[in-house]
This record gives sequence, structure tokens and C-alpha cells, in this order.
Amino acid sequence: MATSWVNSAERIGADLHLAVEGPGGRRAALIRALREAVRSGRLAPGTRLPPYRSLAADLGVARNTVADAYAELVAEGWLTARQGSGTRVAERAEPLRHAERTPVEAPPRARGPRHDLRQGTPDASSFPRAAWLASYRRAIQQAPNEVFGPGDPTGRRELREALTEYLARARGVRTEPDRIVICSGFAHALRLLFTPAFTPAFTSTSVPTSVPTSAPGSGVLRGPLAVEAYGLDFHRELLAAAGVRTTPLPLDADGARVEQLGRERAVLLTPAHQFPTGGPLHASRRTAVIDWARARGGVLVEDDYDGEFRYDRKPVGAVQGLDPERVIYVGSVSKSLSPALRLGWLVLPERYVGGVLAAKGEREAWASVPDQLALADLIASGAYDRHVRRMRQRYRGRRDRLVEALAAHAPHVEVTGVAAGLHAVLRLPPGTERSTVRAAARQGVALDGLAAFRHPATDMAPQDGLVVGYATPSEHAYGAALDALCRALPATEHAAGSPAYG
Repeated sequence: MATSWVNSAERIGADLHLAVEGPGGRRAALIRALREAVRSGRLAPGTRLPPYRSLAADLGVARNTVADAYAELVAEGWLTARQGSGTRVAERAEPLRHAERTPVEAPPRARGPRHDLRQGTPDASSFPRAAWLASYRRAIQQAPNEVFGPGDPTGRRELREALTEYLARARGVRTEPDRIVICSGFAHALRLLFTPAFTPAFTSTSVPTSVPTSAPGSGVLRGPLAVEAYGLDFHRELLAAAGVRTTPLPLDADGARVEQLGRERAVLLTPAHQFPTGGPLHASRRTAVIDWARARGGVLVEDDYDGEFRYDRKPVGAVQGLDPERVIYVGSVSKSLSPALRLGWLVLPERYVGGVLAAKGEREAWASVPDQLALADLIASGAYDRHVRRMRQRYRGRRDRLVEALAAHAPHVEVTGVAAGLHAVLRLPPGTERSTVRAAARQGVALDGLAAFRHPATDMAPQDGLVVGYATPSEHAYGAALDALCRALPATEHAAGSPAYG
């Protein structure tokens, strides 16, 4: 008999797949199939099996065949049967009449670092579960039926309206809901902007495939793209895969040297808090990059990295507010809430909205619509603002503890980029970065050296340093992480010269 699917969900609340085949007739084949399902763990202890009549009808066998198979397996100890409770898988892992199996040693667990001081992730334990759950519940209860349909590639209007108000108030962004496209985060935004759009094609078997509409590097924006000399290598790799050539801009204490922009079509900057070296883009350079974009017909892609987390300085608004038609503003909740939510947004000049939607496609793996509605409610209710303010205070406290620990145990190490954000840069004596990263690993500390973020084509002089994230460890583990970090730092009074960036 061929493999059968048992569809008795209306009776037992679950489906059951059995391969009833082989020698000895249907009764023997059914006993073998059930025994193997229990032995392999597919049927867990306590699982209720279908009634005789239901299983017999699904398999096309006599009711007595199922009854006899159940009775045999009850006698062997694989199943149990009680009046009113039905037939269930026995709680023992092996039948009663069989000898105990030789225990199999579990494979060793992969051990990660004891202390995670890598940049880029918030404190997962601080996710506002109660507020998110309340917003999610309200959003689902009030959602119209259309929410559970195919959806809109632009994103839910409720979230785009909430973002319009929030970004104007908190970041100085000037926009309207129709200029916002919801995405899954900054990397997704880059793909939408620079990867060639894909359109559905249909084969003779009517299975949809995808074909590029244009050559590599001809997405909504085209290269060459100017980027900061230090930044995420992941973003550079993503752009390179899309055929986009990147040219590095040097950095100094005032941010990117935008006066060196030339024939590029676009520039990607982190003006609120340069990643990873720290510090905002100077006001004169903000206006200079807008002047360049107007003169060249170019565009600034603004990554509002850490824009909400500032400690010792006045708020720095988004460059987008200077000229909404020359800036593509990109934001997400990966730092403020959680990277697991996969929610971000592009605030676009009007001329780019259609191209981004075409790149997104009619059946893109969009951000979850219920999550979009929950975030809209979280913002509208004020809970998002309250969470950001609370985390701003918590992260400031962690930053202060880092600075104090270094002052006490490694006063020769200079700390920079700490006025905002979720990480600091520790400047090291020349030639000590690689050995310090290895020493940290021996102490169980995971962190990054500054060289990992350096553009390979930049002519900036290399700077030795560590990029230390202080957001990820839980509160109770943070002190031990700082102790381990201090033990890994070079014990020398010699420090490098003045930094080339702020």
C-alpha cells in the first residue's frame, strides 16, 4: 500500500503521516509504521492517536485492522489505552519488553564567547514585551480584514502615517506618508536602491521565475557611490555584488570629507553618528553635501545610525530636513527595539518612489503586516518614545561604566565616539590591534578591531583601535565583561598620537 496522509484533525487536532507498506499484510504494515513513528520520535510521548474508525477510513483498511494494531502495540508497551482518554503514545521512550538502549552521548554544544562586546545589537533582555504585546493585541483586534490579504508593497498606511509624525518630531524629517516605503531593514533598503529590479516571468509549466530587467548596477540608483572610509564591510560587499563601485571619503574630527566628492552619482553617509568612529557630520559639511547633490543632480543616502541615542550633546537632526528632494533617509528599529523585528523604512524623494516599489515587486517577502500595525500603535500610543528614553538612560549608564573602568585600569587607552550610539572606539598604540583582539578572545571577549571596517581602497593612514559595543550584555553580566576587556588591553603607557577622526 502506498504512503498515506491521515487527515483526522477534526477529531484529534493533528494530522498524522504513515507509510503503510511492505510484506505481511496491512495489519503488520500498520504496526511497523506506528512503531517506527514512535521510535523515531515523530510521535512524541503523550500524543493521542486517531480513533479506530477515523484512522481506518483515512487508510482504507478495516476498523478491526486498526484495533488489532493498537492492541498489539499496547501489549508491547509502545501505546497506552484508557477509557475516555483514547489511545496515546506511552511515556516511555522504549517498549516495556525491550531491553534498555545504550545511551548515545549528545554532541558537545558549540561554545560561544562568554562576553559579547561586538557592536550592532541592543540589549535583547530590554525588549519592551508588555508594551509590544499590548500594541500587537490592539492592532490585531482593530485590523480590517484586508490586513490578512496580499498586502501593499508600500507598507501599511497606519505605520507610514505614524512614522511621518514621529520622524518630523524626533529627527526633523520632512515627508508625507506617500513618500515612505516600508522595508525589512537597512540592508534591504540598499538592495532596493542598488540591485536591478526583478520582474516575474512564467515558464511553460506556469511556475513563476525571476529575470533581471536591466544590467548589473542599474537599480534605482547607480554607481559609483561615495562611502565613508570606515563603515560596515557587509554593506560594501552587498553593493559590490550588485555591481556598484564604491569610492571612499576620508574622515576627520568633523566627519566625512565631503569636499572631496567628485563625479559620483550618490553618497552614503552616517551623519548623526559616524559608524564606527563616532561623531556627527559638521554643520558646514551637511550644507556642503546638499550643495553637491544639487549641482551634480546627485542624492545623499542618509543612514540615520544611532540617531536616537545621544548622551552628551544636543540632538542632531537629519540632513534630510535640509532638502527632502536630494536625500533618501533610511531608518529601522534594529537598534531601538530589536533586529529580529525586520522593520525599516525609506523616506524618498518623489521621483524615486515608483522605482523602489518596482524593485520591491508584487510578491516581495515584505515585512510582516501585523508587526507593522503593532509598531504603528507603539509609536502612536507614546510607548515607543518612552522605551527609547528609558534605553537612552540605560545605555548612557553602561557607557559611563566603560569609561570609568578604562580610566581605572587602562588610563593610557583613549576612548572616542562616546557622545552617542551603542559602542565606543578604544584607540591603541600602533601595531597592537591584532594582538589585542587575540588577547580579548583568550579572555572570552568577542569584539572587533577597527581595521575590519576600513575600506580597502582608502588612502587614510590606518588607525589601531577596538570597536567595543556596550549594549548587548545583560546587566548582571556587564561588569564581568568589562573586567575581561581590561585584562586584554596592552599594558603600556605609550599611546598613539592625535586621532585622525572624532
